[in-house]
Amino acid sequence: MESVLLGAAVLVTLVALVLVLLRRPGTSGRAAAEMARAQSEADEIRSAAARDAQSALEKAERQAAEIVSAARAELEEEGRSLREDARVLRDDLERREKRLAERERRLDGEVRRLEEWSDRLAESGRAQEERERELAAVEDDRRRVLERAAGLTAAQAKAELVAAIENQAKREAVPITREIENAARAEGDKRARKIVTLAIQRVASEQTAESVVSVLHLPSDEMKGRIIGREGRNIRSFETTTGVNLIIDDTPEAVLLSCFDPVRREVGRLTLEKLVQDGRIHPQRIEEIYERSKADVELLCVRAGEDALVEVGIGDMHPELIALLGRLRYRTSYGQNVLKHLIESAHIAGVMASELRLPMEVAKRCTLLHDIGKALTHEVEGSHALIGAEIARRYGEHEDVVHAIEAHHNEVEVRTVEAVLTQAADAISGSRPGARRESLEAYVKRLERLEEIARDRHEGVEKVFAMQAGREIRVMVKPDAVDDIQAQVIARDIAKQVEDELTYPGQIRVTVVRESRAIEFAR
Repeated sequence: MESVLLGAAVLVTLVALVLVLLRRPGTSGRAAAEMARAQSEADEIRSAAARDAQSALEKAERQAAEIVSAARAELEEEGRSLREDARVLRDDLERREKRLAERERRLDGEVRRLEEWSDRLAESGRAQEERERELAAVEDDRRRVLERAAGLTAAQAKAELVAAIENQAKREAVPITREIENAARAEGDKRARKIVTLAIQRVASEQTAESVVSVLHLPSDEMKGRIIGREGRNIRSFETTTGVNLIIDDTPEAVLLSCFDPVRREVGRLTLEKLVQDGRIHPQRIEEIYERSKADVELLCVRAGEDALVEVGIGDMHPELIALLGRLRYRTSYGQNVLKHLIESAHIAGVMASELRLPMEVAKRCTLLHDIGKALTHEVEGSHALIGAEIARRYGEHEDVVHAIEAHHNEVEVRTVEAVLTQAADAISGSRPGARRESLEAYVKRLERLEEIARDRHEGVEKVFAMQAGREIRVMVKPDAVDDIQAQVIARDIAKQVEDELTYPGQIRVTVVRESRAIEFAR
Protein backbone atom coordinates (compact mmCIF):
# COMPACT_ATOMS: atom_id res chain seq x y z
CA MET A 1 0.00 0.00 0.00
CA GLU A 2 2.83 2.37 0.77
CA SER A 3 4.37 1.78 -2.74
CA VAL A 4 1.02 2.55 -4.41
CA LEU A 5 0.74 5.85 -2.60
CA LEU A 6 4.33 6.70 -3.49
CA GLY A 7 3.69 6.00 -7.20
CA ALA A 8 0.58 8.17 -7.22
CA ALA A 9 2.53 11.01 -5.64
CA VAL A 10 5.28 10.75 -8.23
CA LEU A 11 2.70 10.73 -11.05
CA VAL A 12 1.04 13.88 -9.74
CA THR A 13 4.43 15.58 -9.52
CA LEU A 14 5.29 14.71 -13.14
CA VAL A 15 1.94 15.98 -14.41
CA ALA A 16 2.46 19.25 -12.57
CA LEU A 17 5.93 19.59 -14.06
CA VAL A 18 4.61 19.01 -17.57
CA LEU A 19 1.96 21.65 -17.13
CA VAL A 20 4.58 24.18 -16.04
CA LEU A 21 6.73 23.44 -19.02
CA LEU A 22 3.81 23.83 -21.36
CA ARG A 23 3.11 27.34 -20.09
CA ARG A 24 6.62 28.54 -21.00
CA PRO A 25 7.07 30.11 -24.51
CA GLY A 26 9.34 28.42 -27.04
CA THR A 27 9.14 25.05 -25.40
CA SER A 28 6.33 23.35 -27.29
CA GLY A 29 8.49 20.83 -29.23
CA ARG A 30 10.56 19.80 -26.30
CA ALA A 31 7.48 19.78 -24.19
CA ALA A 32 5.79 17.31 -26.39
CA ALA A 33 8.81 15.06 -26.23
CA GLU A 34 9.07 15.45 -22.50
CA MET A 35 5.40 14.86 -22.16
CA ALA A 36 5.57 11.72 -24.11
CA ARG A 37 8.49 10.51 -21.99
CA ALA A 38 6.67 11.44 -18.85
CA GLN A 39 3.59 9.65 -20.05
CA SER A 40 5.57 6.51 -20.59
CA GLU A 41 7.22 6.76 -17.22
CA ALA A 42 3.88 7.33 -15.61
CA ASP A 43 2.50 4.25 -17.27
CA GLU A 44 5.41 2.22 -16.02
CA ILE A 45 4.97 3.61 -12.55
CA ARG A 46 1.22 2.92 -12.70
CA SER A 47 1.80 -0.66 -13.72
CA ALA A 48 4.48 -1.12 -11.05
CA ALA A 49 2.16 0.37 -8.44
CA ALA A 50 -0.62 -1.94 -9.55
CA ARG A 51 1.69 -4.91 -9.24
CA ASP A 52 2.84 -3.80 -5.82
CA ALA A 53 -0.71 -3.25 -4.68
CA GLN A 54 -1.72 -6.70 -5.91
CA SER A 55 1.25 -8.24 -4.16
CA ALA A 56 0.51 -6.38 -0.90
CA LEU A 57 -3.13 -7.41 -1.06
CA GLU A 58 -2.23 -11.06 -1.55
CA LYS A 59 0.27 -10.85 1.34
CA ALA A 60 -2.33 -9.28 3.60
CA GLU A 61 -4.84 -11.98 2.70
CA ARG A 62 -2.30 -14.69 3.54
CA GLN A 63 -1.48 -13.05 6.89
CA ALA A 64 -5.19 -12.70 7.70
CA ALA A 65 -5.76 -16.36 6.87
CA GLU A 66 -2.85 -17.36 9.11
CA ILE A 67 -4.18 -15.21 11.99
CA VAL A 68 -7.68 -16.66 11.65
CA SER A 69 -6.26 -20.16 11.60
CA ALA A 70 -4.16 -19.52 14.72
CA ALA A 71 -7.12 -17.94 16.53
CA ARG A 72 -9.34 -20.86 15.60
CA ALA A 73 -6.75 -23.32 16.92
CA GLU A 74 -6.31 -21.35 20.12
CA LEU A 75 -10.08 -21.21 20.67
CA GLU A 76 -10.39 -24.94 20.11
CA GLU A 77 -7.56 -25.57 22.61
CA GLU A 78 -9.20 -23.27 25.20
CA GLY A 79 -12.55 -24.97 24.66
CA ARG A 80 -10.96 -28.38 25.27
CA SER A 81 -9.35 -27.01 28.49
CA LEU A 82 -12.64 -25.56 29.71
CA ARG A 83 -14.44 -28.83 29.00
CA GLU A 84 -11.76 -30.70 30.93
CA ASP A 85 -12.06 -28.28 33.89
CA ALA A 86 -15.83 -28.61 33.85
CA ARG A 87 -15.51 -32.37 33.91
CA VAL A 88 -13.10 -32.26 36.86
CA LEU A 89 -15.39 -29.88 38.76
CA ARG A 90 -18.37 -32.06 38.05
CA ASP A 91 -16.53 -35.14 39.33
CA ASP A 92 -15.42 -33.25 42.47
CA LEU A 93 -18.98 -32.04 43.10
CA GLU A 94 -20.30 -35.56 42.77
CA ARG A 95 -17.70 -36.83 45.28
CA ARG A 96 -18.61 -34.07 47.75
CA GLU A 97 -22.31 -34.81 47.39
CA LYS A 98 -21.59 -38.46 48.14
CA ARG A 99 -19.55 -37.52 51.26
CA LEU A 100 -22.29 -35.14 52.46
CA ALA A 101 -24.88 -37.82 52.04
CA GLU A 102 -22.70 -40.28 53.97
CA ARG A 103 -22.14 -37.69 56.72
CA GLU A 104 -25.86 -37.02 57.01
CA ARG A 105 -26.48 -40.74 57.41
CA ARG A 106 -23.85 -40.90 60.19
CA LEU A 107 -25.32 -37.80 61.89
CA ASP A 108 -28.76 -39.35 61.82
CA GLY A 109 -27.32 -42.42 63.52
CA GLU A 110 -25.55 -40.29 66.15
CA VAL A 111 -28.76 -38.37 66.84
CA ARG A 112 -30.61 -41.60 67.38
CA ARG A 113 -27.90 -42.88 69.74
CA LEU A 114 -27.92 -39.57 71.65
CA GLU A 115 -31.66 -39.76 72.04
CA GLU A 116 -31.31 -43.30 73.38
CA TRP A 117 -28.57 -42.17 75.82
CA SER A 118 -30.72 -39.21 76.92
CA ASP A 119 -33.62 -41.54 77.65
CA ARG A 120 -31.32 -43.85 79.63
CA LEU A 121 -29.84 -40.87 81.54
CA ALA A 122 -33.30 -39.57 82.38
CA GLU A 123 -34.26 -42.99 83.65
CA SER A 124 -31.02 -43.20 85.65
CA GLY A 125 -31.67 -39.69 87.08
CA ARG A 126 -35.12 -40.69 88.22
CA ALA A 127 -33.68 -43.79 89.84
CA GLN A 128 -30.94 -41.67 91.51
CA GLU A 129 -33.51 -39.22 92.86
CA GLU A 130 -35.48 -42.09 94.24
CA ARG A 131 -32.36 -43.48 95.96
CA GLU A 132 -31.51 -40.02 97.34
CA ARG A 133 -35.00 -39.67 98.78
CA GLU A 134 -34.63 -43.06 100.39
CA LEU A 135 -31.17 -42.12 101.78
CA ALA A 136 -32.54 -38.78 103.05
CA ALA A 137 -35.34 -40.57 104.82
CA VAL A 138 -32.84 -42.99 106.38
CA GLU A 139 -30.58 -40.06 107.37
CA ASP A 140 -33.53 -38.22 108.95
CA ASP A 141 -34.44 -41.30 110.94
CA ARG A 142 -30.84 -41.73 112.08
CA ARG A 143 -30.52 -38.01 113.02
CA ARG A 144 -33.73 -38.17 115.04
CA VAL A 145 -32.42 -41.26 116.84
CA LEU A 146 -29.10 -39.50 117.56
CA GLU A 147 -30.88 -36.32 118.72
CA ARG A 148 -33.03 -38.33 121.11
CA ALA A 149 -29.94 -40.18 122.40
CA ALA A 150 -27.78 -37.04 122.79
CA GLY A 151 -30.48 -34.64 123.89
CA LEU A 152 -29.27 -32.03 121.30
CA THR A 153 -30.55 -30.85 117.96
CA ALA A 154 -28.39 -31.09 114.83
CA ALA A 155 -27.78 -27.31 114.81
CA GLN A 156 -26.69 -27.36 118.47
CA ALA A 157 -24.41 -30.33 117.92
CA LYS A 158 -22.92 -28.68 114.85
CA ALA A 159 -22.30 -25.42 116.75
CA GLU A 160 -20.61 -27.28 119.61
CA LEU A 161 -18.49 -29.27 117.16
CA VAL A 162 -17.44 -26.15 115.27
CA ALA A 163 -16.58 -24.35 118.51
CA ALA A 164 -14.56 -27.32 119.75
CA ILE A 165 -12.69 -27.67 116.45
CA GLU A 166 -12.06 -23.91 116.32
CA ASN A 167 -10.71 -23.88 119.86
CA GLN A 168 -8.56 -26.93 119.18
CA ALA A 169 -7.22 -25.39 115.97
CA LYS A 170 -6.36 -22.17 117.80
CA ARG A 171 -4.58 -24.11 120.54
CA GLU A 172 -2.57 -26.09 118.01
CA ALA A 173 -1.83 -23.06 115.83
CA VAL A 174 -0.70 -20.77 118.65
CA PRO A 175 2.68 -22.48 119.35
CA ILE A 176 3.54 -22.65 115.64
CA THR A 177 2.40 -19.10 115.03
CA ARG A 178 4.28 -17.89 118.10
CA GLU A 179 7.53 -19.46 116.92
CA ILE A 180 7.18 -17.97 113.42
CA GLU A 181 6.19 -14.58 114.76
CA ASN A 182 9.01 -14.56 117.31
CA ALA A 183 11.58 -15.37 114.64
CA ALA A 184 10.20 -12.73 112.25
CA ARG A 185 9.64 -10.19 115.02
CA ALA A 186 13.16 -10.64 116.38
CA GLU A 187 14.72 -9.62 113.08
CA GLY A 188 12.03 -7.15 112.00
CA ASP A 189 11.84 -5.39 115.36
CA LYS A 190 15.60 -5.11 115.50
CA ARG A 191 15.85 -3.38 112.13
CA ALA A 192 12.65 -1.36 112.57
CA ARG A 193 13.71 -0.19 116.03
CA LYS A 194 17.08 0.89 114.70
CA ILE A 195 15.56 2.78 111.74
CA VAL A 196 12.81 4.45 113.78
CA THR A 197 15.20 5.34 116.61
CA LEU A 198 17.63 6.96 114.22
CA ALA A 199 14.81 8.86 112.52
CA ILE A 200 13.39 10.16 115.81
CA GLN A 201 16.80 11.07 117.21
CA ARG A 202 17.66 13.10 114.13
CA VAL A 203 14.38 15.04 114.12
CA ALA A 204 13.69 17.58 116.85
CA SER A 205 10.17 19.06 116.94
CA GLU A 206 8.33 21.35 119.29
CA GLN A 207 5.44 20.49 121.57
CA THR A 208 1.80 21.23 120.72
CA ALA A 209 0.99 24.88 121.25
CA GLU A 210 -1.94 25.61 118.93
CA SER A 211 -5.20 27.10 120.19
CA VAL A 212 -8.44 28.57 118.92
CA VAL A 213 -7.73 31.91 120.60
CA SER A 214 -5.20 34.63 119.68
CA VAL A 215 -4.09 37.40 122.05
CA LEU A 216 -3.29 40.89 120.78
CA HIS A 217 -1.46 43.28 123.10
CA LEU A 218 -2.54 46.92 123.06
CA PRO A 219 -0.41 50.00 123.77
CA SER A 220 -2.90 51.15 126.43
CA ASP A 221 -6.32 50.42 127.84
CA GLU A 222 -7.70 53.52 126.13
CA MET A 223 -7.42 51.67 122.80
CA LYS A 224 -10.17 49.27 123.96
CA GLY A 225 -12.72 52.09 123.87
CA ARG A 226 -11.65 53.10 120.37
CA ILE A 227 -11.94 49.48 119.25
CA ILE A 228 -15.47 49.25 120.64
CA GLY A 229 -16.48 52.56 119.07
CA ARG A 230 -19.56 54.65 119.63
CA GLU A 231 -22.37 52.35 120.83
CA GLY A 232 -20.23 49.35 119.78
CA ARG A 233 -20.35 50.03 116.02
CA ASN A 234 -16.63 49.37 115.48
CA ILE A 235 -16.59 45.99 117.19
CA ARG A 236 -19.79 44.93 115.38
CA SER A 237 -18.32 45.99 112.04
CA PHE A 238 -15.08 44.15 112.82
CA GLU A 239 -16.81 40.87 113.74
CA THR A 240 -19.15 41.09 110.73
CA THR A 241 -16.34 41.80 108.27
CA THR A 242 -13.73 39.34 109.55
CA GLY A 243 -15.97 36.60 111.01
CA VAL A 244 -13.82 36.59 114.17
CA ASN A 245 -15.20 37.10 117.68
CA LEU A 246 -13.47 39.93 119.53
CA ILE A 247 -13.42 39.46 123.31
CA ILE A 248 -12.64 42.52 125.41
CA ASP A 249 -12.47 41.82 129.16
CA ASP A 250 -10.63 43.12 132.21
CA THR A 251 -7.28 41.81 131.02
CA PRO A 252 -4.99 44.83 131.00
CA GLU A 253 -3.72 46.00 127.62
CA ALA A 254 -4.88 42.87 125.76
CA VAL A 255 -7.85 41.61 123.77
CA LEU A 256 -8.74 38.10 122.61
CA LEU A 257 -9.68 36.98 119.08
CA SER A 258 -11.61 33.71 118.93
CA CYS A 259 -12.36 31.69 115.79
CA PHE A 260 -12.21 28.00 114.91
CA ASP A 261 -10.93 28.77 111.40
CA PRO A 262 -7.22 29.52 111.94
CA VAL A 263 -6.79 31.30 108.60
CA ARG A 264 -9.70 33.63 109.31
CA ARG A 265 -8.42 34.20 112.85
CA GLU A 266 -4.98 35.18 111.51
CA VAL A 267 -6.55 37.62 109.02
CA GLY A 268 -8.55 39.15 111.86
CA ARG A 269 -5.47 39.43 114.07
CA LEU A 270 -3.48 41.21 111.34
CA THR A 271 -6.43 43.50 110.65
CA LEU A 272 -6.78 44.52 114.29
CA GLU A 273 -3.02 44.92 114.70
CA LYS A 274 -2.84 47.30 111.71
CA LEU A 275 -5.88 49.23 112.94
CA VAL A 276 -4.25 49.70 116.34
CA GLN A 277 -1.00 50.85 114.76
CA ASP A 278 -2.84 53.24 112.43
CA GLY A 279 -5.09 54.61 115.15
CA ARG A 280 -8.00 55.33 112.79
CA ILE A 281 -10.74 52.85 113.61
CA HIS A 282 -14.08 53.10 111.86
CA PRO A 283 -16.18 50.67 109.68
CA GLN A 284 -14.85 51.84 106.32
CA ARG A 285 -11.25 51.65 107.53
CA ILE A 286 -11.88 48.20 108.96
CA GLU A 287 -13.02 46.91 105.56
CA GLU A 288 -9.97 48.40 103.80
CA ILE A 289 -7.50 46.95 106.29
CA TYR A 290 -9.29 43.60 106.17
CA GLU A 291 -8.87 43.28 102.38
CA ARG A 292 -5.22 44.26 102.69
CA SER A 293 -4.64 41.77 105.51
CA LYS A 294 -6.36 39.02 103.54
CA ALA A 295 -3.92 39.55 100.64
CA ASP A 296 -1.00 39.58 103.10
CA VAL A 297 -2.09 36.24 104.57
CA GLU A 298 -2.24 34.71 101.09
CA LEU A 299 1.32 35.87 100.46
CA LEU A 300 2.33 34.45 103.83
CA CYS A 301 0.81 31.10 102.82
CA VAL A 302 2.84 31.00 99.61
CA ARG A 303 5.99 31.97 101.52
CA ALA A 304 5.29 29.30 104.15
CA GLY A 305 4.93 26.68 101.41
CA GLU A 306 8.20 27.75 99.78
CA ASP A 307 9.98 27.72 103.15
CA ALA A 308 8.68 24.19 103.78
CA LEU A 309 10.09 23.01 100.43
CA VAL A 310 13.47 24.57 101.22
CA GLU A 311 13.52 23.06 104.71
CA VAL A 312 12.69 19.59 103.44
CA GLY A 313 15.01 19.87 100.44
CA ILE A 314 12.53 19.45 97.58
CA GLY A 315 13.06 21.47 94.41
CA ASP A 316 10.27 21.99 91.91
CA MET A 317 6.53 21.83 92.65
CA HIS A 318 3.42 23.29 91.06
CA PRO A 319 2.64 26.81 92.39
CA GLU A 320 -0.92 25.81 93.34
CA LEU A 321 0.40 22.94 95.43
CA ILE A 322 2.83 25.32 97.14
CA ALA A 323 -0.04 27.71 97.99
CA LEU A 324 -2.18 24.86 99.36
CA LEU A 325 0.77 23.57 101.36
CA GLY A 326 1.28 27.04 102.88
CA ARG A 327 -2.40 27.22 103.92
CA LEU A 328 -1.78 24.23 106.19
CA ARG A 329 0.34 26.55 108.33
CA TYR A 330 -2.93 27.69 109.88
CA ARG A 331 -4.55 24.23 110.14
CA THR A 332 -4.30 21.93 113.15
CA SER A 333 -5.04 18.26 113.75
CA TYR A 334 -5.64 17.25 117.38
CA GLY A 335 -3.84 20.47 118.30
CA GLN A 336 -0.80 19.69 116.12
CA ASN A 337 0.10 22.18 113.39
CA VAL A 338 -0.44 20.34 110.09
CA LEU A 339 2.39 22.03 108.15
CA LYS A 340 4.88 21.34 110.94
CA HIS A 341 3.58 17.78 111.10
CA LEU A 342 4.19 17.39 107.34
CA ILE A 343 7.74 18.78 107.59
CA GLU A 344 8.51 16.54 110.56
CA SER A 345 7.06 13.49 108.79
CA ALA A 346 9.07 14.29 105.64
CA HIS A 347 12.32 14.39 107.62
CA ILE A 348 11.48 11.11 109.35
CA ALA A 349 10.60 9.43 106.04
CA GLY A 350 13.83 10.71 104.47
CA VAL A 351 15.92 9.24 107.29
CA MET A 352 14.16 5.88 107.08
CA ALA A 353 14.51 5.85 103.28
CA SER A 354 18.26 6.53 103.55
CA GLU A 355 18.60 3.66 106.05
CA LEU A 356 16.76 1.38 103.60
CA ARG A 357 18.84 2.71 100.66
CA LEU A 358 15.80 4.10 98.88
CA PRO A 359 15.47 7.47 97.06
CA MET A 360 15.10 10.09 99.82
CA GLU A 361 13.50 12.76 97.64
CA VAL A 362 10.59 10.52 96.60
CA ALA A 363 9.90 9.48 100.20
CA LYS A 364 10.06 13.10 101.39
CA ARG A 365 7.77 14.27 98.59
CA CYS A 366 5.18 11.60 99.36
CA THR A 367 5.19 12.41 103.07
CA LEU A 368 5.22 16.21 102.65
CA LEU A 369 2.07 16.04 100.50
CA HIS A 370 0.18 13.25 102.28
CA ASP A 371 -2.14 15.67 104.18
CA ILE A 372 -2.49 18.25 101.38
CA GLY A 373 -6.20 17.40 101.14
CA LYS A 374 -6.80 18.97 104.57
CA ALA A 375 -6.40 22.38 102.93
CA LEU A 376 -9.68 21.76 101.04
CA THR A 377 -11.69 19.37 103.23
CA HIS A 378 -14.12 22.16 104.19
CA GLU A 379 -14.67 23.00 100.51
CA VAL A 380 -14.76 19.50 98.94
CA GLU A 381 -16.66 16.48 100.24
CA GLY A 382 -14.79 13.27 100.92
CA SER A 383 -11.77 11.91 102.78
CA HIS A 384 -8.74 14.20 102.92
CA ALA A 385 -6.54 11.33 101.65
CA LEU A 386 -8.59 10.85 98.47
CA ILE A 387 -9.00 14.61 98.00
CA GLY A 388 -5.24 15.11 98.34
CA ALA A 389 -4.54 12.33 95.84
CA GLU A 390 -6.86 13.92 93.30
CA ILE A 391 -5.20 17.33 93.80
CA ALA A 392 -1.71 15.86 93.37
CA ARG A 393 -2.77 13.98 90.23
CA ARG A 394 -4.34 17.15 88.80
CA TYR A 395 -1.12 19.12 89.27
CA GLY A 396 1.17 16.55 87.64
CA GLU A 397 2.65 14.63 90.58
CA HIS A 398 4.07 11.15 89.93
CA GLU A 399 1.72 8.19 90.36
CA ASP A 400 3.83 6.82 93.26
CA VAL A 401 3.31 10.10 95.13
CA VAL A 402 -0.44 10.02 94.40
CA HIS A 403 -0.69 6.42 95.62
CA ALA A 404 1.19 7.21 98.85
CA ILE A 405 -1.24 10.07 99.55
CA GLU A 406 -4.41 8.04 98.94
CA ALA A 407 -3.14 4.99 100.86
CA HIS A 408 -1.72 6.61 104.02
CA HIS A 409 -4.96 5.84 105.94
CA ASN A 410 -5.48 2.43 104.25
CA GLU A 411 -8.44 3.69 102.23
CA VAL A 412 -6.59 2.18 99.25
CA GLU A 413 -4.50 -0.99 99.47
CA VAL A 414 -0.80 -0.20 99.90
CA ARG A 415 1.32 -1.26 96.91
CA THR A 416 4.65 0.59 97.20
CA VAL A 417 7.44 0.95 99.76
CA GLU A 418 7.04 4.75 99.67
CA ALA A 419 3.43 4.40 100.81
CA VAL A 420 4.53 2.23 103.76
CA LEU A 421 7.19 4.79 104.73
CA THR A 422 4.57 7.54 104.52
CA GLN A 423 2.29 5.63 106.89
CA ALA A 424 5.15 4.96 109.32
CA ALA A 425 6.38 8.57 109.33
CA ASP A 426 2.82 9.87 109.80
CA ALA A 427 2.26 7.52 112.74
CA ILE A 428 5.60 8.44 114.38
CA SER A 429 4.99 12.17 114.04
CA GLY A 430 1.43 11.94 115.35
CA SER A 431 2.04 9.53 118.24
CA ARG A 432 5.22 10.97 119.78
CA PRO A 433 4.77 12.52 123.24
CA GLY A 434 3.63 16.13 123.06
CA ALA A 435 2.65 15.99 119.40
CA ARG A 436 -1.11 16.02 119.86
CA ARG A 437 -3.60 16.60 122.59
CA GLU A 438 -6.81 14.77 123.27
CA SER A 439 -9.87 15.99 125.08
CA LEU A 440 -10.49 14.53 128.52
CA GLU A 441 -13.88 13.12 127.51
CA ALA A 442 -12.49 11.30 124.44
CA TYR A 443 -9.56 10.05 126.50
CA VAL A 444 -11.80 8.61 129.21
CA LYS A 445 -14.13 7.01 126.65
CA ARG A 446 -11.18 5.36 124.90
CA LEU A 447 -9.90 3.90 128.18
CA GLU A 448 -13.36 2.62 129.11
CA ARG A 449 -13.82 0.99 125.71
CA LEU A 450 -10.43 -0.70 125.97
CA GLU A 451 -11.41 -2.27 129.29
CA GLU A 452 -14.83 -3.30 127.93
CA ILE A 453 -13.24 -5.06 124.95
CA ALA A 454 -10.87 -6.99 127.22
CA ARG A 455 -13.71 -8.11 129.55
CA ASP A 456 -16.30 -8.86 126.88
CA ARG A 457 -16.77 -12.45 125.65
CA HIS A 458 -13.53 -13.76 127.17
CA GLU A 459 -14.06 -16.48 129.76
CA GLY A 460 -11.64 -16.63 132.65
CA VAL A 461 -10.84 -12.88 132.69
CA GLU A 462 -10.72 -11.62 136.26
CA LYS A 463 -9.49 -8.01 136.10
CA VAL A 464 -8.61 -5.52 133.35
CA PHE A 465 -6.46 -2.40 133.64
CA ALA A 466 -5.82 0.24 130.96
CA MET A 467 -2.33 1.61 131.61
CA GLN A 468 0.15 4.15 130.26
CA ALA A 469 -2.47 6.56 128.94
CA GLY A 470 -4.27 3.81 127.08
CA ARG A 471 -1.20 2.44 125.33
CA GLU A 472 -1.27 -0.87 127.24
CA ILE A 473 -4.01 -3.22 128.42
CA ARG A 474 -3.14 -5.59 131.25
CA VAL A 475 -5.56 -8.52 131.63
CA MET A 476 -5.53 -10.70 134.74
CA VAL A 477 -6.97 -14.21 134.13
CA LYS A 478 -7.89 -17.05 136.47
CA PRO A 479 -5.12 -19.68 136.40
CA ASP A 480 -7.49 -22.59 136.99
CA ALA A 481 -9.78 -21.56 134.06
CA VAL A 482 -7.16 -20.45 131.50
CA ASP A 483 -3.94 -22.26 130.57
CA ASP A 484 -0.87 -20.77 128.89
CA ILE A 485 -2.03 -21.46 125.32
CA GLN A 486 -5.50 -20.07 126.00
CA ALA A 487 -3.85 -16.92 127.40
CA GLN A 488 -2.09 -16.42 124.07
CA VAL A 489 -5.41 -16.87 122.25
CA ILE A 490 -7.10 -14.27 124.49
CA ALA A 491 -4.29 -11.74 123.88
CA ARG A 492 -4.54 -12.21 120.15
CA ASP A 493 -8.36 -11.88 120.10
CA ILE A 494 -8.28 -8.69 122.20
CA ALA A 495 -5.62 -7.10 119.97
CA LYS A 496 -7.60 -7.95 116.84
CA GLN A 497 -10.83 -6.49 118.28
CA VAL A 498 -9.05 -3.30 119.34
CA GLU A 499 -7.62 -2.88 115.83
CA ASP A 500 -11.07 -3.32 114.28
CA GLU A 501 -13.07 -1.03 116.59
CA LEU A 502 -10.84 1.80 117.87
CA THR A 503 -8.86 4.65 116.31
CA TYR A 504 -5.68 5.55 118.19
CA PRO A 505 -2.19 6.90 117.52
CA GLY A 506 0.74 4.50 117.66
CA GLN A 507 0.13 1.01 119.04
CA ILE A 508 -1.53 -0.59 122.08
CA ARG A 509 0.17 -3.42 123.91
CA VAL A 510 -2.01 -6.28 125.22
CA THR A 511 -0.56 -8.22 128.19
CA VAL A 512 -2.36 -11.27 129.62
CA VAL A 513 -1.12 -12.23 133.09
CA ARG A 514 -1.72 -15.77 134.41
CA GLU A 515 -0.40 -16.15 137.92
CA SER A 516 -0.50 -19.21 140.19
CA ARG A 517 0.09 -18.83 143.94
CA ALA A 518 0.51 -21.53 146.58
CA ILE A 519 -0.35 -20.28 150.09
CA GLU A 520 0.07 -22.18 153.36
CA PHE A 521 0.03 -21.02 156.98
CA ALA A 522 2.46 -22.17 159.66
CA ARG A 523 0.90 -22.38 163.11
